Amino acid sequence: MKAQAETIAAIATGAGAGGIGIVRLSGPSAPAIATVLLGRKPLPRHAHFCHFHDEHGSLLDRGLLLHFPAPHSFTGEDVVELQAHGSRIVLASLLDRVIRLGARQARAGEFSERAFLNGKIDLIQAEAIADLIASGSQAAARAALRSLDGEFSRQVRALTEAVVRLRVWIEAAIDFPEDEIDFLATPQLIKDLAATSVRLDELLAASRRGVRLADGLHVVIIGRPNAGKSSLLNALAASDRAIVTDVPGTTRDLLRETIDLDGIGITLVDTAGLRESDDAVEIEGIRRARDELQRADLAVLVSTDEQLEQDLPLLAALPASTARLVVHNKIDLVAGAARREELEGIAHLWLSARTGAGLDLLAAELRKAAGHDEGNDGAFSARKRHVNALQRASEHMCSAQGALCEQRAGELAAEELREVQHALGEVTGDFSNEDLLGRIFADFCIGK
Repeated sequence: MKAQAETIAAIATGAGAGGIGIVRLSGPSAPAIATVLLGRKPLPRHAHFCHFHDEHGSLLDRGLLLHFPAPHSFTGEDVVELQAHGSRIVLASLLDRVIRLGARQARAGEFSERAFLNGKIDLIQAEAIADLIASGSQAAARAALRSLDGEFSRQVRALTEAVVRLRVWIEAAIDFPEDEIDFLATPQLIKDLAATSVRLDELLAASRRGVRLADGLHVVIIGRPNAGKSSLLNALAASDRAIVTDVPGTTRDLLRETIDLDGIGITLVDTAGLRESDDAVEIEGIRRARDELQRADLAVLVSTDEQLEQDLPLLAALPASTARLVVHNKIDLVAGAARREELEGIAHLWLSARTGAGLDLLAAELRKAAGHDEGNDGAFSARKRHVNALQRASEHMCSAQGALCEQRAGELAAEELREVQHALGEVTGDFSNEDLLGRIFADFCIGK
């Protein structure tokens, strides 16, 4: 445990008038401050009814005082909670009182940071606290709770243990090259390396779904003018958010709409029709549409059977990480039936934004893209930094396989596996630097 010299304090929660608010302290001076407020030494883990007075003896409020001794507390330090009425004035007065008694105002996220530094939680769990507070949907909240309970961490650590075993095997073979048996060519080693690579890729895919659950799904609707993009957005949003006319180029800027689909937050972005134009305003709208596509989780190409061949190149220009979906709109004009087909690895939906036929198929695809498809009850929240670290780990794992299986270069394979282990350690915080920690905890609420 890393001892902290200072005691910090902050308003942890403020429920407003009529509710309960909490002022939280953590650090070595917390028990002494609690003794001053209570008039006697508090018993560990007991709720004490307390009259909170200022330094002049004037009553601030009546409430409860609880002491959680180190190391059995959230931060691993001595923690004191003052539960009072939720008035902002009362809570601010209590905070001022404990600061005058020797505490200092906590920085954003400093309680969670101390819990991490003291080994009470890892970095994934610390971030899950912020994700839980910021969750905008039931699915996101459930995913954040799973990360907070350690589901993501357990999978990363199990993978790290597998990588360590591979390193030990390979480095032992390097240390004893005179042995008659070529341990680097052992089928079991090759098999274990391949199996670990598969597990890593599965975790990477799960973390990408976790990012979408935490941040919501970012869907960009693209296509030619008059393909029905705005009608599709209106149908999904169940409102006339976008202007719909028969005049090409009606949509000239990005139009955003956030919807809740079975507890999943989805941001829909309607874009200007992608075509050649001489209109300066429309040209700027098209440029913004292309920029928005670089950040999309899912690109929905709205087209028709007649235009599809000319529209498919729009998908080819997308980033490799962007999922793709093709919507064949206006089936009501050709008396077509709503259906779904998989063509060359891309889902194609036939529907009508005007009549609503087939919109249930689109909703199912959006749920799947958001990582909330059937049988995905074990989803956990994740962040982009997790994905980036796991992506690096996957790349080094591929290099390790090449070095071992193709070149028989044990030293290179061992070095690549060391990089894999380092990248996995970045996810949990086993390997991290102060700048990274500063950026992560700066995004937290005061008092967390």
